[in-house]
Amino acid sequence: MSKLSHLDERGNATMVDVSSKAPTERAATAEARIRISEQAYRQVIDGTLPKGDVVATARIAGIMAAKKTSELIPLCHPLALTHAGVEIAPLGDGRTLQVISSAKTTGQTGVEMEALTAASVAALTIYDMVKAVDKSAVIKSIRLLTKSGGKSGVYSAPDGNPPAPPATKSTSAKVKPRALSHEAAPPAAAVAADGRENLRQFMLARGLRPTEWAQSASVPLNELYGYLSGHSRRLSPQSVEK
Repeated sequence: MSKLSHLDERGNATMVDVSSKAPTERAATAEARIRISEQAYRQVIDGTLPKGDVVATARIAGIMAAKKTSELIPLCHPLALTHAGVEIAPLGDGRTLQVISSAKTTGQTGVEMEALTAASVAALTIYDMVKAVDKSAVIKSIRLLTKSGGKSGVYSAPDGNPPAPPATKSTSAKVKPRALSHEAAPPAAAVAADGRENLRQFMLARGLRPTEWAQSASVPLNELYGYLSGHSRRLSPQSVEK
């Protein structure tokens, strides 16, 4: 049996000594899903919950949590994060919100826990925002999606379609920036009334996040969320043109 890194020779919990490791670029993404009532889901999409903007609040909460991971998880190392991000998107079942978090650093240990903590706290914040409408909301599927850097190399979750890990510098190839709406336009069918899944797959394949894409294209975020979630049947002609 392999020795657990957080236990010493006597079986006592201990913080791993990473002083001998060379600093490398580390990145990780994680996911959490929260299933809420149809009423709460509609209010999140419409932006009509009594507590305000669920997406913006949960994103900030997740980013703050990533920065405080070592204060929450006893044996985690304090890290100087170079990036922490949270994106929230509605899934097509009309009940589930997906949280995708990301974290990066250059250091001697990875950022898996930072990404997982961000996703978890963002999901908890969503619960806090909707509990007045739906106390039965369920947080599920908190998991690591990807990690890169360090001795163990690259990891991707074995099932589903996880996003690629956040880009890191490479000596062998230049990193290509993620395409935004003004750099790549979806096919016409992707924004037709029956092309919701086409649009969702188009965005997933190019790493387009709803908040960034809506802002770049000057499309109302609630309108994009409403279409992706199935709450509205089509985008407005103005948004399709943009």
